[in-house]
Amino acid sequence: MGLDLSAAGIMVMLLTAAASFALGRWLSRGWREKRRAKNVAAARAAETRQQRRARERQGRRR
Repeated sequence: MGLDLSAAGIMVMLLTAAASFALGRWLSRGWREKRRAKNVAAARAAETRQQRRARERQGRRR
């Protein structure tokens, strides 16, 4: 009962793995953006007035 893998079978496995990886990255993009926005909002809420003013000054320079 040997396991016989043909070249076509290996190609199908590689294509399936690549498609699965690409689909996972594409579907998780929105979740990552939401998490990043939440972290930025939390960091801004925790910053001091001095830090907020420095960040705002930096934004005006650009």
